[in-house]
Amino acid sequence: MILVENPSTRSFAVAQDRPTRGQRREVGKSSWYDLAHEYLDQRWDRTPGNTRRTLADAFATITPALVLPGATYSEPRSLRRALYSWAFNKNAWGEEPKEEWRRALDWMKRNSLPVSALAEADVLRHALDALCRKLDGKKAAAKTARRKRAALNEVLNSPVEKGYFAENPLNSLRWNAPAVNEEVDPAAVPNPAQVTRLLAAVAQQRGRGPHLEAFFGCMYYAAMRPAEAIHLRLEQCHLPETGWGMLNLSGVVVTAGKDWTDDGAVHEVHSLKRRAATATRPVPIPPRFVRVLRAHIDRFGVAPDGRLFRNQAGNYVDPAAYGTTWARAREYVLTRMELTSGLAKRPYDLRHAGISFWLYSGVDPAECARRAGQSIEVLFRHYAKFLDGVREQANRLIEQSMEEWDRVSRGEAAR
Repeated sequence: MILVENPSTRSFAVAQDRPTRGQRREVGKSSWYDLAHEYLDQRWDRTPGNTRRTLADAFATITPALVLPGATYSEPRSLRRALYSWAFNKNAWGEEPKEEWRRALDWMKRNSLPVSALAEADVLRHALDALCRKLDGKKAAAKTARRKRAALNEVLNSPVEKGYFAENPLNSLRWNAPAVNEEVDPAAVPNPAQVTRLLAAVAQQRGRGPHLEAFFGCMYYAAMRPAEAIHLRLEQCHLPETGWGMLNLSGVVVTAGKDWTDDGAVHEVHSLKRRAATATRPVPIPPRFVRVLRAHIDRFGVAPDGRLFRNQAGNYVDPAAYGTTWARAREYVLTRMELTSGLAKRPYDLRHAGISFWLYSGVDPAECARRAGQSIEVLFRHYAKFLDGVREQANRLIEQSMEEWDRVSRGEAAR
């Protein structure tokens, strides 16, 4: 079956059957809905809860766009919720979906396009365009659209493996993904003086503020990701009475949601980002932050499992909670102009500030990348504007050395 787009109505019509481009053998009655459902079933057990949730979100966006010509469900929000919460969540399959979800899913099974239609460029473009929009029609974030496209690409590799297609149909499709600006904006990165003001404002808050001062300090002085700071344990810390210390990072704690984990826990512990399960990353920390961590441990102690940071109940630090504390600190110490510019808008900007300060201080970019747990390619892509200053500093040092050797040469010539 071939679906042909009508340019005047932007809808699809069914043309007479003929062999589809790049197709090796008939797919049979399999639909896109069946394919996505089967893909999740096969990889579920080896997929972290956070990734399961991400895939479900992507497929819940794509699936309503891959339906027969003219098919439109009367309650799109109910359909999206049924797909996300039940159809693409294997943990929910043991229970019957509620009635409104069952109606939506029955409609989807009847109207989902056959897999053979996915070989057609117009069909795929329609699906990709849907990835760029939210349910209300507004533009989705570029990173979100790219992440969902990656999920679609993964599923379309399955028919290739089974011999339905000679190659992934997306490989030959001409479609421009939304541009993603990965460069860190210098206007959002606080300087050392501003960081000092912000951390002091955190410490002065009642309740959890004093406990989170060192937590935010980890993001700046060790350029740690929030998930790495949440995971930090006492046995990972070398905190001498004098001199530099060392944090030997070994994992992260991510919020997956109880609906997506095997044991119903909200959080999951994983290895370091893009690292093997047993990989570690040692990060030196300056004496001033060693003192902060030692003071934190003396005042608050550690959790039974050795974690330095926890909430009042002893559980993992919650992103919403530390986000609220950070927002209050910004409002308290930043000027109106600094607030308007978006300076240090997110706690993650502390990590950017730490890395940029390393670069500004003349630390070799390769060592900055190692300490930050990034590849050198990612570092150059994200911190290009800061690297410009590093290059200028390097040029001045080289020029200074050349002038010194010129003076040596002139002195030798005079003798």
